[in-house]
Amino acid sequence: MIDELIVAKNLTKIYHRGSEDIYALKNASFAITEGEFAAIVGPSGSGKTTLLNLLGCLDTPTRGSLRLNGREISGLKEHALVRLRRENIGFVFQQFLLLPTLTVRENIALPLLFSKKNGGNGKVDEVIRLIGLDARAEHLPNQLSGGEMQRVAIGRALITNPRIILADEPTGNLDSVTARAIFDLFQDLNGQGLTLLVVTHNVELAKMAHKIICLADGEIVQPKS
Repeated sequence: MIDELIVAKNLTKIYHRGSEDIYALKNASFAITEGEFAAIVGPSGSGKTTLLNLLGCLDTPTRGSLRLNGREISGLKEHALVRLRRENIGFVFQQFLLLPTLTVRENIALPLLFSKKNGGNGKVDEVIRLIGLDARAEHLPNQLSGGEMQRVAIGRALITNPRIILADEPTGNLDSVTARAIFDLFQDLNGQGLTLLVVTHNVELAKMAHKIICLADGEIVQPKS
């Protein structure tokens, strides 16, 4: 039996601006199975960020259904959303968001301060090896390349053993060779069973995923070949 980790049905998000209703996402339906690698693509303003915020339990839909790990998130209170995020999801951002005064090791370990999944130094060492930064573990962010900083951000997302990684334009600040290396790392992580959803403008990189969710004007459309 295939386990559906994320199931969206007629997912809609409406923002009210004065007397006008803005449909940021409209009737989106899809499923992501355990261990799948999906890319979310579309032009600016197409609803990618809104969708990622919903999937990451940073927001709730106006209507429609979104189930994460079998649980409906529509209407959940903030404390319940926080718990779902903490127990299931790791986030990777375009801007890295590393703390400049902390080393690679310390940046990666930081989420353990707020998590019940405390794996200790052994877990941190394991993640550092996984992202290929053994020789840079004691370096500060300003001593790293852009690709290395993004690897640290990925390591930070991995440290709590999430079931899902959500990445928002993780290669947007990187050159093409480094961007490909980051997607190669995503493929390696996916090969170990991790579920990934990655927002990207790079169609060629998106093709490395199992599934492409293409958005236009807040609706899912068929991806262009």
